[in-house]
Amino acid sequence: MSSETHIVAYVQESEFDVVLNGSEEQVVVVDFTASWCGPCRLIAPLMEQLAEEYKGRAKVVKVDVDSNKPIFKQYGLRSIPAVLFFKEGVLAETIVGVSPYEQFTNAIDKLL
Repeated sequence: MSSETHIVAYVQESEFDVVLNGSEEQVVVVDFTASWCGPCRLIAPLMEQLAEEYKGRAKVVKVDVDSNKPIFKQYGLRSIPAVLFFKEGVLAETIVGVSPYEQFTNAIDKLL
């Protein structure tokens, strides 16, 4: 077990709307992931970095697709990793696949 702390929490379907609409941050970043997904593990540290860098301005959460399939389908997603950017509860951008950190920061910067 590694000692690094994870600041990006997993949210369940039941909490999803509350997270989107109830967080004080305007921008919510949702990382759709799964334990068996290799590429997802590659972007996990980037999500941690985003959460750290945009603390107080953007909220970063993860959704495990295996236990939350309806949300995954709701957004028409077919593959993971998929990172969705919401502004004030509305989907603004989707990045699917492994992408450089700058692509994620650019997406947030456009919304802030």
